[in-house]
Amino acid sequence: MAASFPETAISTERLLLRPLAEDDAPGLATMMADELVLAWTDLPHPFTEAYATELARTLAPAHRAAGRGIVFAVTEYLTQRLVGLVELRNTDWRLRSTEISYVTASWARGEGYAPEAVLGVSQWLFEDRDFLRLELRTAAGNTAAQQVAQKIGGISEGVLRSAWIVRGESGGSGEAAVESRSDLILWSLLPEDLDAPEPEPQRGGWHGDQRYVLRD
Repeated sequence: MAASFPETAISTERLLLRPLAEDDAPGLATMMADELVLAWTDLPHPFTEAYATELARTLAPAHRAAGRGIVFAVTEYLTQRLVGLVELRNTDWRLRSTEISYVTASWARGEGYAPEAVLGVSQWLFEDRDFLRLELRTAAGNTAAQQVAQKIGGISEGVLRSAWIVRGESGGSGEAAVESRSDLILWSLLPEDLDAPEPEPQRGGWHGDQRYVLRD
């Protein structure tokens, strides 16, 4: 039987990261309809409530059970409002390494929720699950996602050339979005990086997710 993450919840100062529920579907569909989510992810477009329900009911649980990773709904602790989604994927249990991706709702951007959620998951991975490496991959043009990687103390390791596809605005009338190839910047976070001094605050909020893949 493959190793897998336990079904769990993670609390931070303002957020609760928990398993997806079927009643998250309307909020997920609204969140994923944003143009920036379309541009920087390869999530289905349109992202329907039916797909969101399937993600919560079948795809995310199967993803966890097979040992590939885990998906968290990110909610405000006080209001329980859905503010984002975090996924761990490409998990290597021998190396104790995994990759993180994240999406934040348009209304919640600029509040520091993305780095708070990623740091919460990082601490859980390193302190509770004994992981030794976390990777982030950001599209070269997504400077806001790169700011998240920097804010959590991530170290840039290099560029993966022409390793991603980004989607521009659709042409309307049901036309598909225009796609183009993009480099990816590879970032890493190790347990000792969490003990390093915090980077200087940077201006500007987080305006989109760097990448998100869930195909089961």
